[in-house]
Amino acid sequence: MYYVPDGTEKCGFYECRKCGTRFLKLTTEKLTECPDCESEFDPEIGPDEVMEENKPTAELISICEGAEEVEKMDTLLSLAITGGNYDWI
Repeated sequence: MYYVPDGTEKCGFYECRKCGTRFLKLTTEKLTECPDCESEFDPEIGPDEVMEENKPTAELISICEGAEEVEKMDTLLSLAITGGNYDWI
C-alpha cells in the first residue's frame, strides 16, 4: 500500500491544518506531524535567526479499523496523489 504497510488493521486518517494534506498514519494520536510540513522543516539557522519549532499540525479526522477499510482509504488517498497512475502498484 502507499501510506501504511499491507495488512494494517488500524490507522489514523489525518488532515494537516497548515497545508491541507490528508494522509494515513499507523498512530491514532489526536495531533501528529504532517509528513509534507516535516520535510520542509529546516533545523539549520544562521547567527541572527531563531530556530522555528516543528509543531504537530495534522489533526485526526477518523480512525480506520479493519483491513478492508484501511486498504480502501489507502487506495483512495494514493489515487489523489498519483492521479490514477497505477504504475506504482
